[in-house]
Amino acid sequence: MAEEIPRDKPILLFDGVCNLCNGSIQFVIDHDPEGVFRFAPLQSEAAERLLDDVGFHDYDFDTFVLVDGDDYYTKSEAALRVASELEFPWSLAKVGRVVPRPLRDAVYDTVATHRYAVFGRKAQCMIPSPEIRERFIEMSAGPEADD
Repeated sequence: MAEEIPRDKPILLFDGVCNLCNGSIQFVIDHDPEGVFRFAPLQSEAAERLLDDVGFHDYDFDTFVLVDGDDYYTKSEAALRVASELEFPWSLAKVGRVVPRPLRDAVYDTVATHRYAVFGRKAQCMIPSPEIRERFIEMSAGPEADD
C-alpha cells in the first residue's frame, strides 16, 4: 500500500514542462518566505494520487491545481488563493475575486491555451535546487525518494 502523501500544507500541482508554469512556481517560492506551499508536477505519481484522493478525475495539464486538505481549486480560483498567501503586495491580488469567476477563468483559459507557443516548454519537468527540494512532494522523504 502506498504511503499517504502529507497534506499538512497546501500543495500546488503544475504542468512540469511548461515554462510559464515553472516560472510561476519559482515566483511563488520567491514570495512565500514562510514556506506555506509545497509543489508537485501534474505529470507525477504524487499528483495523480492527490487528485484521486480529492476526487478530481477530469483534469488535464492546462491548469494548475491547489490541493488544500480535502479540497481542491483550479484555474483563477487556485491562482487567487495562492496569491492571497504570498507576501505583501502580492497578497492584495485576492481582491480579484470581485471579478466573476467565469470571466477570470476565460482569461486564464486564453493564457493556458497559448502558453507553450508564447513561453515554450521543457523536455522534462523542472529539477528543483537543493535549497527548495524539500518543498517538492516527489523530492521529499517518503516512498518516492527511495526509488
